[in-house]
Amino acid sequence: MTRWLTIVGVGDDGVAGLSPAIRALLEAAEIIVGSERLLSHLSKETARRYPWTSPLSDMVSKIADWRGRRVVVLATGDPMHFGVGVTLLRHFSAEEVVIFPTLSAFTLAAARLGWPLQEVETVSLHGRPAALIQPLIQPGAKLLALTEGGETVKAVTEILRARGYGPSRLTVFEHMGGETERKTVLTADQDVPADIAAFSTLAVECAAIPAAPVLPRVPGLPDDAFVHDGQLTKRDVRAVTVAALGPVPGALLWDLGAGCGSVGIEWMRAARGARAVAFERSAERIAMIAENATALGTPDLEIVEGDLPGTLERRPSPGALFIGGAVSNPAVFQAAWSALGAGGRCVANAVTLEGEAALIDRHATYGGELVRISVSEATPVGRLHAMRPRMSVLQWRATKG
Repeated sequence: MTRWLTIVGVGDDGVAGLSPAIRALLEAAEIIVGSERLLSHLSKETARRYPWTSPLSDMVSKIADWRGRRVVVLATGDPMHFGVGVTLLRHFSAEEVVIFPTLSAFTLAAARLGWPLQEVETVSLHGRPAALIQPLIQPGAKLLALTEGGETVKAVTEILRARGYGPSRLTVFEHMGGETERKTVLTADQDVPADIAAFSTLAVECAAIPAAPVLPRVPGLPDDAFVHDGQLTKRDVRAVTVAALGPVPGALLWDLGAGCGSVGIEWMRAARGARAVAFERSAERIAMIAENATALGTPDLEIVEGDLPGTLERRPSPGALFIGGAVSNPAVFQAAWSALGAGGRCVANAVTLEGEAALIDRHATYGGELVRISVSEATPVGRLHAMRPRMSVLQWRATKG
């Protein structure tokens, strides 16, 4: 297939920073798409120019209509690192596209700080919730984030202070590689300057504060990390449950009868790009799910209100199922199991006799494993202590053939 679509990464120095070969390619183009700033750097003799539209999907449709013509898209930085190239390659095959990247903002920032980039966590907060940085905040961690200017930086400082990381060092880079490059250094406890550029790069050195709570991405967050009304898969059982579900990048989980959303949230935190849908009928619990998702860094958790199994209809097939609140309902199980893709994993927990009976029947029909999870904790007995058992959990694990 002819490669008719070219994506060119451009730095802050604009078209002047491109190689002669790429500038010649621009001169030969029929159509050029880019931001108003980048298009303004082009000579007047160049091809027809189109600025990005909102929504972006409108311009993607136009680009599809131009298939076969010489089309060039100008992108800021590395097009394939949180860039427009990622979006375009969801719509066009790699055989149609040629990409000429330039140094990403993360590469430039790491070079200026002397940070080994492979040891740094990266995230884009540009046009996305600042809460996405939550799972990355750990003692001593180094973070790089694309931002939408001062408001994003301010939101990050508020998150750091709330987590007890106020002394963390922040560095804001603006216009890296351009004539107006600027660096601002502050701590999360300080006020953010009001004149931060609309597109900047934020570096965070998380302070190692002994008193700051540690919320690792390994499943098994403390129960008090969640707002809940008691409808919560407890910490020890939750860690086993999420491990049995096996979160992997990009996989989709259905959390049926989500309660406060703890399993879906831990699933999303455990693997980059993992997605989850929390199905819950209680309006009060839905509010808790939304609050927990924001506080724990999974604001993209999808929440569906309504009664099961009706809310499962016409939804994308999941790669994993967790059945908690509706474990004894056969209609819910059948609808969810039918939607589960081949090789998908199902984990269901039961504490009642009725729930256990349902899981024993499913084990007999579909195979898998039945595991009894029993947890005891030390409690006072007068001046001494004894181990008091919690309610045991019967867990069924199965892989769909």
